Amino acid sequence: MPMMSSEDFTVHDDGCEAAADGMPISDLPDEVTAIDDLDCECWAEYDSLAEIE
Repeated sequence: MPMMSSEDFTVHDDGCEAAADGMPISDLPDEVTAIDDLDCECWAEYDSLAEIE
């Protein structure tokens, strides 16, 4: 499940330390159209957005 960091509003995987105090979100932001739009290394295990959603 995607998590939004409360510090800088970046999106992370729920196991990522950067999202430890964040909140779960049901959908990725509209501006995320490809896996490469997610900057954190926590998304490296995914090949496409379809695996996340």
